[in-house]
Amino acid sequence: MKQRLLVLLLVLSGPVFAATVHGVRIWPAPDNTRLVFDLDTPIDHSILVLKNPFRIVLDIEGAGLSTDFAELDLTGSGVTQIRSATRNANDIRIVLDMSTNMLPRSFALKPNDQYGHRLVLDLERPTLQTPTITPRIEPVVSKSIAQISNQRRDIVVVIDAGHGGEDPGAIGPSKLREKDVVLAIAKEVYRQLSAIKGYQPILVRDSDYIVGLKQRRELARKKNADLFISIHADAYSKASAHGASVYALSNGGVVSAVAKYLANQENAADVIGGINGVSLEDKDEVLKSVLVDLSMTTTLQSSLSVGSIVLNKMGKFAKLHGDRTQIGQANFVVLRAPDVPSILIETGFISNPREERNLGSAAYRKKMASAISAGIQTYFQRTPPESSYIAWQKQQSQTLQAATRRYTVAKGDTLSGIAGRYGISLTNLVSLNNLRSNSIRVGQVLLVPGAS
Repeated sequence: MKQRLLVLLLVLSGPVFAATVHGVRIWPAPDNTRLVFDLDTPIDHSILVLKNPFRIVLDIEGAGLSTDFAELDLTGSGVTQIRSATRNANDIRIVLDMSTNMLPRSFALKPNDQYGHRLVLDLERPTLQTPTITPRIEPVVSKSIAQISNQRRDIVVVIDAGHGGEDPGAIGPSKLREKDVVLAIAKEVYRQLSAIKGYQPILVRDSDYIVGLKQRRELARKKNADLFISIHADAYSKASAHGASVYALSNGGVVSAVAKYLANQENAADVIGGINGVSLEDKDEVLKSVLVDLSMTTTLQSSLSVGSIVLNKMGKFAKLHGDRTQIGQANFVVLRAPDVPSILIETGFISNPREERNLGSAAYRKKMASAISAGIQTYFQRTPPESSYIAWQKQQSQTLQAATRRYTVAKGDTLSGIAGRYGISLTNLVSLNNLRSNSIRVGQVLLVPGAS
């Protein structure tokens, strides 16, 4: 009788699982989809790919399920449905019905400040192999306006919002997340540069998903970027740390303690990305060339130049870290593109309560984005790539300025009327005088073509 009662109790109680899947999150991205399963303990798992129709099967040993896959938004993920069933009494089988063939890759993550044990399943979209990108080295050769006008390419600026998806970045005292702050700033920089003729901004990520550090800098190289900027809002062990700063890659010189700390924090993002510290030297054939050594010297100098200008613009309204006006240097993995000038911008310390409030303000974020955008424009106005529209515009302006005279605006004058009188286009007249609008006032002095 006692034995029958024991068997009955075991049957009624059901299987006892060693682990439980108690949550799941999904992060669709342009080239992959990430599924993150929350666990109470580490687990063993295996993956199986089935065809006709294409499905991905995830078997988790000794685990039970206490979450509902039906609540997930699968839009844009490549997954049409997620099903689950108990397998071998104590295991769980999760089946992903796919709308497209994707390559699965999985790894485990240990607990952090926000989550416990996790199993990450990355589904990668197949991509065509792209040719090796060689560095753009502008030859120091004088060109005529006619030659440059045939090119007039856009200046390509790749804008990287740090962290994303499963990686929130730094989290402030009021739970403001770095990944959200920097994405908002990056989008505003993108919007401002998009509105200016001669610029082609590109966002590394335009929504909430993670991109590996190597993939971020490689995107800049594939796009043949003229500049790569990575935007952050980091934290420090002391809440009193404050101020914005700008960094370039260290060339082996003295690096401050804070710079080392921030670099270590940012470089750790690739643990969440599943890459775990990719070195600069791996797989890139171009690094074996002497050309890269020369290019690296040039791009580092350019990085320091543009970084100093951006820092100066930021310092006009924001506190700078240590009240310094010099760009810092540290070994940030994301900046290791040998042929693209690259800077990392810390918009403030989100761990500081006052700066967290600032970064949480849309108005403050717009000011920060405007300072970054203005710094980029100032740099390229001073040193535009020769084949660019901005270079053509600058050279044309200089040519016009070489043969100009001063004209004082009289009552009844219009900018278009003055342009027609002196045989110049309205656009060129505006450019020649660096005007922000077509409005003029009586007594204003303009430069117009003609003998001095």
